[in-house]
Formats: sequence, structure tokens, C-alpha cells
Amino acid sequence: METIRRTKIVDLLKRRDFGAMVNVKGWVRTRRGSKQVNFIALNDGSTINNVQVVVDLANFDEDMLKQITTGACISVNGELVESVGAGQAAEIQAREIEVLGVCDNTYPLQKKGHSMEFLREIAHLRPRTNTFGAVFRIRHNMAIAIHKFFHERGFFYFHTPLITASDCEGAGQMFQVTTMNLYDLKKDENGSIIYDNDFFGKQASLTVSGQLEGELAATALGAIYTFGPTFRAENSNTPRHLAEFWMIEPEVAFNDINDNMDLAEDFIKYCVQWALDNCYDDVKFLNDMFDKGLIERLQGVLKESFVRLPYTEGIKILEEAVAKGHKFEFPVYWGVDLASEHERYLVEEHFKRPVILTDYPKEIKAFYMKQNEDGKTVRAMDVLFPKIGEIIGGSEREADYDKLLTRIQELNIPMKDMWWYLDTRKYGSCPHSGFGLGFERLLLFVTGMANIRDVIPFPRTPRNAEF
Repeated sequence: METIRRTKIVDLLKRRDFGAMVNVKGWVRTRRGSKQVNFIALNDGSTINNVQVVVDLANFDEDMLKQITTGACISVNGELVESVGAGQAAEIQAREIEVLGVCDNTYPLQKKGHSMEFLREIAHLRPRTNTFGAVFRIRHNMAIAIHKFFHERGFFYFHTPLITASDCEGAGQMFQVTTMNLYDLKKDENGSIIYDNDFFGKQASLTVSGQLEGELAATALGAIYTFGPTFRAENSNTPRHLAEFWMIEPEVAFNDINDNMDLAEDFIKYCVQWALDNCYDDVKFLNDMFDKGLIERLQGVLKESFVRLPYTEGIKILEEAVAKGHKFEFPVYWGVDLASEHERYLVEEHFKRPVILTDYPKEIKAFYMKQNEDGKTVRAMDVLFPKIGEIIGGSEREADYDKLLTRIQELNIPMKDMWWYLDTRKYGSCPHSGFGLGFERLLLFVTGMANIRDVIPFPRTPRNAEF
């Protein structure tokens, strides 16, 4: 074959220099046609759109043509021509074809619809489908948008550790990291494991959040964000939970709860706008194929301010709904940690737009949140979204050393793990706030996918660590 520089299909489809000789390489989606002429739909992953390759059968070797099956990888030299058929402006009249990789009929992605459950069983091949190509291109774009948003506002990207030795709150939900022989664990007379010979000389786990370390950084660099994998060993087999997921956690010195809410709203609107501006073809495909209201919902989030609602008011609204006959699976009362159905009622039925719920009871929130004067509530804020429920959780942090110490003692959190965190309140403490956004929850919203396992390439869930 003559050597012509490859053009990506995303760029080729924009070209109008008809008559030019071009080269494309990619995977065959479909091949159809008559005895004289065939049409190959070729995709190289750069765009949701395929390029049509027109093959005049008389000009090609029959044995080679037999190898051009769904899934095969080919290189095509040909002439860029104006398309007569509907659906594309440009196509390629093939002059030379080389088969780079054959694909036999055991290939599981033959031309027919596949269920999401089936595609999870072949997660190593599912990026080749239109759906997952779209999802993973959007995932990349959202990561770019996140870095761009914070960089443009003077935040610093701060890397917090993935392995941590603090077993503060919720140690049961942490994955342990060890080099010890699990068949021969040394124990003391009380039956407790001795970690002296372990790699770190103490119990270590995978991180559930970079927040505490992020706070340290904010009290030095002013405004930081983390963006990395986090791990939760919760046995939650739901469409909204993963054992390994990515988190974005900004932390900002001198921000109070109101600044924190402003930041969360600006941030999420920026990301949604970015998706509409930069991934429109992919978003439109997902809208048309899976979720007819997707684009409308994305645009809806952009056009209105989020409702800011104290928890106590939210409970009143939910209690009124119950009084009027609305059925919730879980009970509603002041002090309850709201279930997803409650959050979605407020967003989808009552206000019909995103809601930021504030001032939660301190009992259901973490020890580091700033307490309000009423002694009962804390300056927490959760951003609730249609179809998802909570997408962001954050708070103004407790900056007072004595109040934080008292709360740590009340909750029996081991001091050996918290001394370094308390130091930030001892040495030049300042008001500061932050939040966490689960990256996959954002992607669920932007893609319209129904299950969180379908917005991460290789989902890690209870009893599942394939590929």
C-alpha cells in the first residue's frame, strides 16, 4: 500500500477538499451492499460518527474482502468524495485496503443491540461500542473541564496519599493494605494482630477521601483541589455505589458556607456547559438512544439558580407531602439521614431544579463540620440533582481547636490518628470550606446512564474485580 499519512475520522468528516487522497484506519462496524459495491462503516474511536468507505468489488481481491468482517481492523487509502447518501457529507472511495487484524464470528459485538448487563461481562470489549465510546470520550472531557475550572481560578492541584495509616471513622469500610502472610499472622496475647513486621509497621488502608490532607494544603496554599481514586469497602450493590471511584475535593481557606455553595454551583454548571459545548455529538447520541430528556435536563441545570434550603425546611416539605398521601419507602422525621427518594422528591417534584440542602443535624454528619450557634446543626451543604440525589457533599470546617477536640472525643476517634489534623487548628487556624464531588455521579448526570458501573471502564463492586 502507498504510504499516506493517516487522518483521524473526526477530522476527516470536517474536510471538504474533495478529490484528495486520504488514509483512514479503524475498526469495521458494519459491511453491507450488493454484488458490485459494498459500504463499510468504519470507526476509529475519535468520534461517535463512522466514515463510510465505498468499495467497488471488481477492483479488490475476493479473499481479502472475505476478511473484512464486523470488528476487523483495516487501513484504507482512497479518494475523499462528496457523499450522495444521507447522513454524512463526505465518504471515501476505496483505492487500496489492507487488513491489519482479522476478527472471526465469535466476536461478541455483532450488529445487534446488547444489554448493559451483557456488556459488563465483556468490559474489555465494550469501549468499542458506540455507547461506551461516547461515555468514555465524555469522561475524558469532564476531567479536562475540572482541571481547567480550578486552574483558571488559581487553585493548585494537590496529590493526597492513596495509602493511609489513619483508621479514623468508618475503619470497617476501608480496604487494608498489607505485605504480611495472611496464612501466618502473628498475634499478641489478646488475639490482636501485630503489625511490627508489616511494610509500614502499622495497619494501613486505601484512602476513603483526601479531604483531611487537603485541609492541610489549603491552610498553606490557600485554594487546592484533589482529583484521584478513592476506595470504600461498603457492601453496597446499588446502581450508585462503586468500591473504587474518583473524587474531586476542593478545599479553600477563608471561604465560609456561602462561598462554598457558590463554588459548588459554579463548578457543576461549568462542567455541564463544557459537555454541551465540547461533547455535543456524544451527548446527542446518548440522548437519542437512552434518555430522551438528557439534553433538556442539562440545559435546565444551567438556566436557573440552585435552591438553597435548610434541612429543617426540607423535612417540613417532605412531611407535608406524606400528609397529602405521598408514599416514601423510608420514614421522614427531623434527624433522619435523607434517602435518595427524599432528595429526588425535593428536586424533581417540589422545586423542579437542583437543591442545595444546608444545616443538617450534627448527629448525621462528620466530626469536622462547623457547628451552628443552635448547638444542634452543622454548616453542611449537599447538592441534590435530578435522577441522582446527592452529587456533592461538603461543609464549612470547624476551625476552633477546642470544639473540634470535643467532637473527636465525643465520637471516640483515636487521638493517635488525629494529632496532625488538630495541628492545623493549633497553628494559625483559619475559616475554611470544601466539598467532595463523586466523579462518576457527575458522569451519570451528564451521560444519562442509569448505572454507575457504566461510566467507569472497569467497575469494582462487591464480588467483582474482573479485567
